[in-house]
Formats: sequence, structure tokens, C-alpha cells
Amino acid sequence: MADAQVETKQFQAETRKVLDIVINSLYTERDIFVRELVSNSADALEKFRHQSLVEKIEFDAHVPLEISIDCDDKNKTLTIADSGIGMTREELETNLGTIAHSGSQHFFEELAEAAQKDVSLIGQFGVGFYSVFMAAKTVKVQTRSWNGEEGWEWSSDGGGTYTISPCTGLHRGTKIIIELKEDAETYASKYTIERIIQQYSTFVPFPVKVEGKKVNTVQAIWSRSKNEITEEEYTEFYKFIATAVDEPLFRLHFSADAPLAINALVYVPKENFEVLGMGRMDPGVNLYCQKVLIDQHSENILPEWLRFLKGVVDSEDLPLNISRQSLQDNAMVHKLRKVVTKRVIKFLAEEAKRDSDKYLTFWKTFGLFIKEGVTSDFEHRNDLAKLLRFESSVSESDKMISLDEYVERMREGQDKIYYINGPNREAIENGPYIEMFKKRGVEIFYTLEPIDDFVMNHLGEYDGKKLVSADRADLDLPETGETTPESENKETGEPLDSKSIESLCTWMKETLGDRVQEVKTSTRLVDSPAMIVNVDGHMTSSMERILKASGQNEAFGMGSKKDMEINASSPLIKQLAVLKESETEFAKDVVEQLYDNAMIQAGLMVDPMVMVKRNYRILERAAGSDK
Repeated sequence: MADAQVETKQFQAETRKVLDIVINSLYTERDIFVRELVSNSADALEKFRHQSLVEKIEFDAHVPLEISIDCDDKNKTLTIADSGIGMTREELETNLGTIAHSGSQHFFEELAEAAQKDVSLIGQFGVGFYSVFMAAKTVKVQTRSWNGEEGWEWSSDGGGTYTISPCTGLHRGTKIIIELKEDAETYASKYTIERIIQQYSTFVPFPVKVEGKKVNTVQAIWSRSKNEITEEEYTEFYKFIATAVDEPLFRLHFSADAPLAINALVYVPKENFEVLGMGRMDPGVNLYCQKVLIDQHSENILPEWLRFLKGVVDSEDLPLNISRQSLQDNAMVHKLRKVVTKRVIKFLAEEAKRDSDKYLTFWKTFGLFIKEGVTSDFEHRNDLAKLLRFESSVSESDKMISLDEYVERMREGQDKIYYINGPNREAIENGPYIEMFKKRGVEIFYTLEPIDDFVMNHLGEYDGKKLVSADRADLDLPETGETTPESENKETGEPLDSKSIESLCTWMKETLGDRVQEVKTSTRLVDSPAMIVNVDGHMTSSMERILKASGQNEAFGMGSKKDMEINASSPLIKQLAVLKESETEFAKDVVEQLYDNAMIQAGLMVDPMVMVKRNYRILERAAGSDK
């Protein structure tokens, strides 16, 4: 009698095309079929849970809502079962025997193209179940509906037909029994299945048991309300998602409904592993859709400069199982990226105000990434500028201030933000570039990292005020009407008269030749006899130094436009004016040494062997004159 009820049917023509694409195309991500089947089971459980809220269900009411997976490596079978809503005979045939989507040629062309690129995409077409035939020789689907009707079995080898027959003794839900192909027998191993579940389905909101052991033990706490989550839960989740042993430095947990439904939980670690010599970090934030992994270590959900973050971004608005290739071009993903990035920047700005000392700890560890963002992310550059921190002539050593703090302290009449690069604070403060800043009481940023001048150059201005390097030739410091007590006590003496200084500048230019564009009297040197300044306002000495080290200075046409400024009140410059008339050759050595000293103070390279020989000549002259 039972045999008489067995029906063999032909797959719908469109379904046969789908099966042909799935079975005969070469896929690199075969594991996807397990994720698809677990996702389907989770959907069935969620539908039952919703149905049980709508009406009282007596049938199998005692059965727990869970997904069970059994591996039989002896018989090479894999069984995935759920206690979800189940299917009637009609639903079984409709869901597995036909494709509800368009049967047009365009649909199959798109599906075929997707299969060539990335098997992850098949779920987007509503054909995720058929991915089982990548690994299955035969598939049996046994199911019984929540309404208590008798159960049914659907069976197929992925060819042109399938059978439907009655199946007695079933509980509510669906069981999929997969006889594996010879080259897919690894899926009969519980270790393989556990790995796949932990990678793709860790946060499925129902227990997933492999051989009776629950493998999704970590909750998707990002989907819960913040006031329901303990600090211990937050920390444990961080340790899991970041593979960490310590606690995070910062945590951002937020939800949004517009323009997209977003649940995000991201952490800032305490350590920067890039500076520890462990190479460039992979992105640390995973993209989920309804708690199912879409893109691990996603390169699409956050800009590269935020790769130090760890955590999860989940959006139910994304198409489930969208492919990695499609992520790059998907408008929703771009919108999601923009929302999350802005929220992270806003959070860091809020933390900087709330606890400046803790933020400085973050800055010293991850400030380089923020600077990278300023130089590479035009869209968020102005917002990132608020996060920048530098030492300044007013701040204490090793303490840093923001651009906003600098602007608040600007002198009356000052309309520019000034900075100067150097290897350390001491070298800058003993150099020639900040002498007039000290004298007039004008604050100046100390940029101590090689990238800093590139950051300032890319930023250009802040709060409507230009960012200006102190080593540029056209620097015009504001007259503040104030001098520091230190500068008031300096005895500078009378400067050389205009005729003498003009003659000296002309002669020094002839001596130095093309190494400088001009030698001129300085309006900003106080103590130092000379300094090198850059004629190109967009190029600082530190930038030139980096470009030279990387061999790019010639490609950029950099490094030739410099002026030398001399201090007309300096005793050395006054003596040089005399020497050029009485001992011309020795005076030329002094000019060359002045130039080299100024280049070194600018952080630029000189020929050490030539300079050492010249130093000895000058020392011999000095020693001889003392006798």
C-alpha cells in the first residue's frame, strides 16, 4: 500500500538547470552547503517559534527547539535535523521540486555567472538547499509539519527526478540525510562539521549539536540590549571574537534602524600587533546577516585604517549569503560602511572628551592608524582631524593636545596653525626654527613621527585656519606684541648694516651655487646663525627626507628649492663678513660648514666625509690662532 503512494516526479525544467549549475560547476567553498542547511533549519525553528506565539500548538510541544547533526564516517553519511515548523506534502514539493523565482533565461545566466565567481552567492537566488548536491550522492529529506499531519520523505540523486513517499514515526521538523560523494567524505567527520559551524554558524540563535555536543556556545550578544549584558559577558565575547587573553581598551555597542538595520559590537584592543613586528594586520571585524557569517575579516565593512578593530557588524537588510565579490559593489554595503565608520569616529571623539588620559593611551598605541586615515580617507578626513594629538611648545613633554585645544589658545591676530617636524622634542627646541615662536609666545606643534608632515599636508587646514610648517621660506609670524621673559634677556647686539649683509648674502650664494635658490636675511632667527627653509610651501624637510629614503624624490621633482636664511645679529655672521674680505678661502669653508649644519638641523643628509675633512681644516685654523 505504501509503495503505491510513492510518486516519482520530474524536476521542474528551471530546477534541473539550477541543479546542473550547482553540480557541474567548480566551487572553491564547498563548506557553504553546511551553512545553507543550518540556516534553513534555523529559519524553520524561528517560523515555529513565531507560529507558537500566534496559536497554541499541542503536537510535539515538549520537543526542544534545536538543530542536531550526526556524522557517520563508517557509512559516509551526514544528517542534519531540526525541530522546526516542518513541511506538508504540498510544501515539500513546492519548496524542493520547483523554483519559485523567475524561470527566465536571464535568471539562469546570472546564477551561472555567480557560481563561476563564488558559491556563496547561490543563497541569494533562493536556491541554497541545492548546494547540498555539491557533496551529496543522494539526499533524503524527511519532514513532518507542525499541524500534526503524517510525515513525508523527499529523495533525489540530483538527476532529473525525485520521489515523494509517506514516512511514519517522525517528530515535528525536518531531517536531511546526505549520502556523501567519495570526494566529499570528509563531511562525515564531526571535526570538519564542528569547524564549519564555528566559522559560519556560531551565532545561530538555537542550539546546534554535533554528536550530542553543543558547538555554538557563544551567544550573539550584539543583538541584545546593552543593559542586559554584563561586563563579564562583554569581555568573554571579546576574547572569543578577537582570540585574545586580555581585556579590550574600548568597547562600542550600538544599534540603528535607519538608514539600515544595524547591530554592531566592536572593540579596540590594548596592543598594536603591527608595531610588534607581526606584519600588517588583517581586518578584525566580521560581517553577519541575521547572525549568519557573510564575510569573515571583512575588507568591505570598514576602511582599511580601522583594521585594528575587532568585533561584529550585523545587518538584516543585507541579502542573505551575498557573495564576497558582490560586497564590493553593493550599495547597501557602502551605506553600511559609511554609517559604521562615522559611528566609530564619533565614539572615539566622545571617549577623548570623557577620559583624555585613557584616550592618550589609545593614541600612543593606535594613533598611526588615525594618521593613515587622514592621508587616505578623504570622506572622513575632517572628522578624523579632531582625533589627532601632538606635542606642542606649550604642552608638557610626552603630553599631547588636540587641534581644538591649539585653536582655543591662538594669539590675537594669529590665523594659522604652525608645526615643525623633528626626531624628538629636545632636537626641535634646540633648533633654529622655533626661536621666533618662543620670542613672540606663539604656540607651535611638534610633529615627531615621519608621517606627521604628510598628515598635515593632506589636511591642509583646520577650522578655517591653514596648517603651516615652520621650515617654509614665506613664513610670516603674527606680531603678538608679547615676548617671553627668556627672550627679553638675550643680548643680540647690533645687526650688520644693510649694505654689508646684502654683499655677504650675494657672496654666500655664489659660494653655495645651485644648492640654494637664495641666501637672504632672516626675520625670525634669534640665536642661531643660519637655517635652511623650503621654498615649496607644500614640501617640508621631513617629507623630503622620507621621499629620498624611498627613492621617490626625483620622481616627484623634490629637493632642489631651498633658501638659506642668515641672522644679521649673529656674532658668527658678523665675523664671516670680515673674513670674506681678509681670508676668502677660509671664509668659504665657514660658509660650507654653516650650510651643512643648517641642513643637518633640517634633518637632511649631507656628505659626512667632505664635512669631516672641512671640520679638521677649521679646527686646525682655530687651534693655530690660539697659540
